[in-house]
Amino acid sequence: MLIEDKTFKFSLSIIKLVKDLKANKEFVFADQLLRSSTSIGANVVEAGAGQSKRDFIAKMAIASKEARETRYWLRLIKESELTKMGTESYLDEIDQIIKILTKIVKTSQETI
Repeated sequence: MLIEDKTFKFSLSIIKLVKDLKANKEFVFADQLLRSSTSIGANVVEAGAGQSKRDFIAKMAIASKEARETRYWLRLIKESELTKMGTESYLDEIDQIIKILTKIVKTSQETI
């Protein structure tokens, strides 16, 4: 599934940003960002193993919520200038992921 690969690669890329945040002693932001960003892919994978269509939709909806939370943390990190690393590429990628997840949830809900 394309979204599984996309969310996995996104989580891997976030690890670099998290390492930088931790090097700058920004542990709370680093931990929150790592939790929410890796949860996206974990929920997508769980959705693929869903026992029903409703279970699939519920897991994808959780992934979508986690993606929105990740965008929130990224925006805070960017605006507060907690890192010298650019965050624009992360924000662009999370926006793409949110769009894909939203489409998956809406399309799946229409076919219940």
